[in-house]
Amino acid sequence: MTTRSIMHDPWRQASRRLEYDVPNAPSQPSPRGRPRDETRRDVILAAGFQEFAEKGFLSARLEDVAARAGVAKGTVYLYFANKDDLFQAAVRARVVPMVGEVSDMTRDFAGPSRELLTLAITAIYGRLANPDVRTLLRIVIAEGPRFPEVLKFYYTEVIAKMLGLVDGIVQRGVERGEFPQGNMTEFSAVLVAPALMGAVWQMTFAIERPVLMEEFRDAHLDLLSRALNGQSPAA
Repeated sequence: MTTRSIMHDPWRQASRRLEYDVPNAPSQPSPRGRPRDETRRDVILAAGFQEFAEKGFLSARLEDVAARAGVAKGTVYLYFANKDDLFQAAVRARVVPMVGEVSDMTRDFAGPSRELLTLAITAIYGRLANPDVRTLLRIVIAEGPRFPEVLKFYYTEVIAKMLGLVDGIVQRGVERGEFPQGNMTEFSAVLVAPALMGAVWQMTFAIERPVLMEEFRDAHLDLLSRALNGQSPAA
C-alpha cells in the first residue's frame, strides 16, 4: 500500500495537527476517607496495571499487586476498595483523558465539520496506538463477557462518550449543510468502527498480515471524505 500525498488534502493536513500526549487523570478520593500519599497511590496503580496486563482481570490478585508495589496488602485498600476499583482507576488514568481532550478540542472549534471530524478520528487513532490503551482494550474484549460490570464501566466511560463526541460532530455537519443526511450520519458509530478494527487487528492478525496504522488511518479518512462528499469509494 502506498501513502498518497497530503499536500492538497485538507482532511490529511488536519490530521497532522493534534498532539497525542495523554494528560494525567485526576486522582480519586480514598474509599475510606483517610489522608493518602499520592505517590504511593501512583505506585500501586502502576503495579495494578502491570498485573492486569500480565494476568488479565480474572487472575490478577490484590496481594500480588501489593507485592509488586512493595507495600502490605492492607495498604492497597487505603486507596482502592477492591479489584474493580483498581481496574476502573487504571482506565480513568490511561484512557478516559483521551475523551476529555477531544471534547475540549471540539467545544470551541470554528472550522469546517469535515476538518473537525478528521481531528477527532486522528486523535482516536493516536490514543489507540498507545500500548496501555490496547492492553486495557484487550482485557475488556477478552474478559468483558464474564465480568459485565467491567464491560459496562468501559462502555460508559470510554465508548459511549467517544461515540457521543462523534455524534455531536456529525449533527453539527448536518445542521450546517456540510454533511448529507443519510445512513452514514444516522449511524455514526460506523465512522469510528475502522479505528477500533485497526486496534484489534494489531492485537491479533498483524503477525500474519502486518498493517501500517498510518496508512490504515489515511485510508479510513479517505473513505470518510468520499462518503461524506457523496462519492463512490472507487471514484
